[in-house]
Amino acid sequence: MSTRNGTSWSGHIPVSKTEVMMGNCAGVDWASEKHDLLIEDCDGQELTAGTFSHDEAGVSALCKTLTRFDVEVIAVERPDGVLVERLLETGVKVLALHPNQVKAARDRFRASGGKSDRFDAFVLCELARTDAHRFRVLEPDSDATKAIQALVRAREDLVAARVAMGLQLRAELDRFWPGPTRMFQKLDSRISLAFLSRYPSPEDACLLGEKRLGGFLKANGYRNQTPVTVLLERLRSAPSGRAGQIETRTRRQIVLALVHTLQVMGVQIRELEAEIAEQLERHPDGEIFRSFFRTRTSVVCAATLLAEIGDCRARYPQRDAIASDAGHAPVAVESGKYRNATFRWACNKRLRGALRTLAHSTRQWNPWAAELYLQARQRGHDHERALRTVG
Repeated sequence: MSTRNGTSWSGHIPVSKTEVMMGNCAGVDWASEKHDLLIEDCDGQELTAGTFSHDEAGVSALCKTLTRFDVEVIAVERPDGVLVERLLETGVKVLALHPNQVKAARDRFRASGGKSDRFDAFVLCELARTDAHRFRVLEPDSDATKAIQALVRAREDLVAARVAMGLQLRAELDRFWPGPTRMFQKLDSRISLAFLSRYPSPEDACLLGEKRLGGFLKANGYRNQTPVTVLLERLRSAPSGRAGQIETRTRRQIVLALVHTLQVMGVQIRELEAEIAEQLERHPDGEIFRSFFRTRTSVVCAATLLAEIGDCRARYPQRDAIASDAGHAPVAVESGKYRNATFRWACNKRLRGALRTLAHSTRQWNPWAAELYLQARQRGHDHERALRTVG
């Protein structure tokens, strides 16, 4: 499963009931500023409870409390972060429970709909005491894998921010000068941003002709085969705005600010991609994940697969496990004579996207994958459903 921001909950190893039920257990309800802790013995008797602040003194005191009471297993509602790393450092077995699992379990211990942080700590502790064998113990990845994971997710967030900024730039241009939005294929491409940096308003481009535009394109390394006359016609055929001098000057300044931000974002994304490629090259499993692709230039998707699958092989003992976690296996719905298979919503969204990209690229050059995709389409599946079949 995954959190709302896409963090994977699959990085755990299943254990037997006897492995986690020998000593005391605990539950911690984490928050940004404080953590509520409850410790019980194997019979469910409370040993201690307390609230610890989210600072060095508080987290250290929480970990010392776990050690003092010989806690062997602790349940928490997140799979990563400073608190989880410190819990693992103490040597306890950490159960990273999904919030939906905790939500579904609350009604086991209450008759009303009440909720509090201390009550959630109690629910987590009881789940660790009675149902630990039904969950998976968190197994952290290596430092190299976590570094790639951080790079891939930072790039993903930056790309999303660039898309949002590009849409903002398009909306701004549509308000007073829609011509540049029609010239090039992508508004946030290098050549388009270079054009807007040089010609951010109609007044700046009023004297632009074929010769001047051709010189500009050549100076900026424009390699597209679109003739200069066509680009100029696209610019001039767009509807002209009626903004006044003051408004035009203000919007020109806004366009320049957005363009500069997009250019900086583009540089940072390319630098992250270069670092991802370097880290993937040095990773012990990097060659394995690169071998899934036909060319070695497929770095980002290969790194995403590595980051989300991790280097703990016990997480996915069989292919169905990874297919489920990646959202490529349907969910069976059965009741009496009714049988149906539905889309799997609860999954690792990043892993699903990476596996979809791998399936889409593989079917284009691998005969087996192409035939599998074709058979799925002939059965009436749409494009996305057929890609999940290949995945």
